[in-house]
Amino acid sequence: MANNPFAEFSLERAIGLRWTLRDIQARRLKLSPVSDEDLRLLTELGLVELHDDEPALTEAGAAVLGD
Repeated sequence: MANNPFAEFSLERAIGLRWTLRDIQARRLKLSPVSDEDLRLLTELGLVELHDDEPALTEAGAAVLGD
């Protein structure tokens, strides 16, 4: 994966963030709420944006999961 947005993180943290993206994509947020820290980080990375206070994947976020 040439352009890995999680390259600077530990393997465990990167896996956790990818699962968070999957939870957002599948709208499992009631079962698996996103932590404020994860949401802030994913937003800063440009992978998630808020729509009516609900997180949603950006094109870049969807591309990360498509790899």
